[in-house]
Amino acid sequence: MTPNTATSAPSRRSFLASTAVAAAAVAGGMPLLAACGGSDSGSGGGTSAGKSAKKLLPAYVATNVVTPDIAAKNGSAVGFTSKLDIAGLKTSVPKKLGKGGKVSIMSPFWGSPPKSDNAYYKAMNDLIGVDVEWQNQDGNTYDQKLGAVLASSDIPDVVVIPGWNMGGKIPSAIIGKFADLGPYLSGDAIKQYPNLAAIPTDAWQRSLFGGKLRGLPQPSPYVTGIVPLYRKDIFDKEGYEVPTSADEFMALCKEITNAKAKRWACLDMKWTAFQSFGVLSGSEKPLGWNLVDGKLINRIETQEYLEALEWTRKLFAAGYVHPDAKLGKSAATDPGPKFAAGEFLIYAQNISQWWSRTAEQATQNPDYKIWGMDIFGHDGGSPTLWAEQPAGIFAFVSKKASESVIRDVLAVANVTAAPYGTKEYMLTNYGVEGTHYTVKNGVPTKTDQGNNEVINAYVMVASPTATIAHPDFPEVAKAQVEWQQRMGAFTKKSSFYGMQITEPSRYTNLSNDFEQLEDDIVRGRKKISDMQQAVSDWKSKGGDKLRDWYKKLLDENGPAAS
Repeated sequence: MTPNTATSAPSRRSFLASTAVAAAAVAGGMPLLAACGGSDSGSGGGTSAGKSAKKLLPAYVATNVVTPDIAAKNGSAVGFTSKLDIAGLKTSVPKKLGKGGKVSIMSPFWGSPPKSDNAYYKAMNDLIGVDVEWQNQDGNTYDQKLGAVLASSDIPDVVVIPGWNMGGKIPSAIIGKFADLGPYLSGDAIKQYPNLAAIPTDAWQRSLFGGKLRGLPQPSPYVTGIVPLYRKDIFDKEGYEVPTSADEFMALCKEITNAKAKRWACLDMKWTAFQSFGVLSGSEKPLGWNLVDGKLINRIETQEYLEALEWTRKLFAAGYVHPDAKLGKSAATDPGPKFAAGEFLIYAQNISQWWSRTAEQATQNPDYKIWGMDIFGHDGGSPTLWAEQPAGIFAFVSKKASESVIRDVLAVANVTAAPYGTKEYMLTNYGVEGTHYTVKNGVPTKTDQGNNEVINAYVMVASPTATIAHPDFPEVAKAQVEWQQRMGAFTKKSSFYGMQITEPSRYTNLSNDFEQLEDDIVRGRKKISDMQQAVSDWKSKGGDKLRDWYKKLLDENGPAAS
């Protein structure tokens, strides 16, 4: 699945994939610690948390190169709402840290990779002082390529691995094949790389694998990234009120829907239902575990989970959901055109679509306005939301890499992690002014060459603290950050927040069928009782033993700080 395209309800994979390129949109589990008796095999699983993990983490040194217009709050991104002053761009990397060596990087890529000698790659390599050779692989089939490469003895210097590709034997391979970056980054050592030092500590904790600091992270807000997006222009014209409860949402859907006029209320709202009913987060491992009143429970065992599915089922059964979503076609794969045509007025997707839908309709439909609903508590009260993990994509360096290669990789990462408002950020995300983009009235616009060359390459190595900035639509950037801050006020961190978890291999496929069963239930193909039976089977086939395993992790390492 390509980033920024929606399924009828965002899957865990599509949600993470769209998050992966959120940085580009701005511009245009774990083996046991040694103390826990773990080994490099990874087959027994474990966590990156615990007292011994603290000494592995890099020191945090906030950047003072650029001051955001909106500071981070309640787990939000930082926001920039002013016009871009190209002449006033700051310098965050005053001298080349690269020593002129060659570094090969394998990374997922969505689209057509440019030629290796293109102007963007040349400019980036010259700025960094490293000759990066890209081995771009199709992001849609990346898991297949990744498995084959990691099983071989011929591994590139750097391999980018998204969290959604960390199933099966991949976590064991990460420990067996990739270098410990701790000697270069732990504690004060990271101060040689100021932009990396400004990455939040939570993101670095997610980069601990097998008791070692192995990953270079892409930080993300811990506030949920899934927003109920709606057509504010039509709401205003028709006098529709934004709902504040599950019942109000259902009543609104009834008011909106007119199948004869080819208008339905929404697409599949399963993820909004999970949010509204306070269902434990399930976007990435650990999937939905939390300590509640002294007992460790999984999201699938809760009443809230069943209630959320039943509410979503009622939306489908009442005919309020666009028929494409019922068929699983997700409004002809891309919700944009039918959303723009007003065939449905609400859908849940990654927050990056708030801007991307605005941008694509700006010239052809000036009255069009997409906006984000605040998530409502199902009973009309405040919602209970659960924090997402603070990093989901990582770059790893081969264990075979020499110190000089590792230093060159860190030089690359120190440039790609430069904050918004710097020369390094602009080159990483936009390319060369005049070649890849032009600037008019403080708004950078990519040229055709920019659109062909400056796409998901260097941004995959490491990223600055989560940032939202849209010089073309600053009101959207402001609204996005403020939405995150409001929702962040209702967000809790689970007992496993920030931990990099790899379950024992015997449990790897235990929960595989639940997402499909959820979708079958809300579409009326299965019943709630089928889910109850599936949960019972899950418990007997290993769920209860997995609970004991998670409880042992908590007993040994303690829960995450809230």
